[in-house]
Amino acid sequence: MNFPYQNQKTIPSFQEIALKTIQNEFPILNQEVRGRKLVYLDNAATSQKPRVVIESMRAYYNEINANVHRGVHHLSEKATVAYEAARKKLQEFINAVSTKEIVFLRGATEAVNLVAHSYGRKFIGNGDEILITEMEHHSNIVPWQLLAEQTGAVVKFVHINQAGELILDELEEKLTEKTKLVAVTHISNALGTVNPVKDIIGKAHQVGAKVLVDGAQAAPHRKIDVRDLDCDFYVLSGHKMYGPTGIGILYAKQDLLEEMPPYQGGGEMISTVRLTGSTFAKPPYRFEAGTPNIEGAIGLGAAVDFLNRIDLNVVSSHEQELLEYGTKSLLEVEGLKLIGTASQKAGILSFVFEDIHPHDIGTILDQQGVAVRTGHHCAMPVMERFDLPATTRASLALYNTKEDIDELVAGLIKVREVFA
Repeated sequence: MNFPYQNQKTIPSFQEIALKTIQNEFPILNQEVRGRKLVYLDNAATSQKPRVVIESMRAYYNEINANVHRGVHHLSEKATVAYEAARKKLQEFINAVSTKEIVFLRGATEAVNLVAHSYGRKFIGNGDEILITEMEHHSNIVPWQLLAEQTGAVVKFVHINQAGELILDELEEKLTEKTKLVAVTHISNALGTVNPVKDIIGKAHQVGAKVLVDGAQAAPHRKIDVRDLDCDFYVLSGHKMYGPTGIGILYAKQDLLEEMPPYQGGGEMISTVRLTGSTFAKPPYRFEAGTPNIEGAIGLGAAVDFLNRIDLNVVSSHEQELLEYGTKSLLEVEGLKLIGTASQKAGILSFVFEDIHPHDIGTILDQQGVAVRTGHHCAMPVMERFDLPATTRASLALYNTKEDIDELVAGLIKVREVFA
């Protein structure tokens, strides 16, 4: 694992580290696609993985593969230490008070479902209101709709304006004493809009509502401080932040987790089991039934180490520079229209191009070695808001460059030539 500065006490700035060096930490980027160098601009769907993440998972299987929490033998003890060390890294990464507030799950989707199933079924009932937004990912819509069907609660939406920003006056109007929970994305995966979640949380708390923040698109790109935000729940997904798939976390305030019933039943989450009934472990283990994704947690811990060494503040600055360059470059392409022009925005460039279907655009870009996402991006209400079937989306990460943007633009020129 020849990470260029893993043993340095002083972390160099992003500018001091050649981007080529950073890119070389991601083996998959050093390849050709259809005879051209890969330009990967689909990071909102999943990010690529640095060597330290890949090697940490390989090392787990090569050296300490065993189940956790259940054995007194050497390998089990080592696996347990590594697994719980990853939990500690996640706690510190988002500035949670305790590791007891960090629940390992398959990803942000399962984390939202856990809150809906466990907290929602216990504390949200007939006539209560759940307030979400028009820009949410399906994972932060469907669980609340299912909960409402089961309990008689009502789901209400806050709409967005033409720029893709939340209409905050509408949010304030819809926040009432009936509102029991607000679920809002930190950063929109389809538009790049950065929502003022701290203000939203404060307003929700004034009427007694709890707040869940979907941080899947935020965690790879900016510092997250759950204590400063004062959110009740925060979810994130490992594969969006340079970690492996199939792992993510739910952060929840400890007092809330203590009051929530189990999400699933099985091994690991119990205190005692009798034929006449069972008692359950304290959080977070109450919500981690069965053998966990041990290697995934270790890989996610390695991803956190990676991000900490680079410094997310510097990453955010670099990606903002790329966003500004990409916005300017795309707006110079005749016939192209950006969808999502919020004043506060992260590294997502979603667009339509003349009357060419996004799937055709994506196919031709792929022939040029440029990977983008096309479709509704699991945000169909956003597409309906703009009366679109789909968009093409280029999404940025710390290893992207201005040259990548140039290749995207060149690919779009090729698209125009094909459809001329």
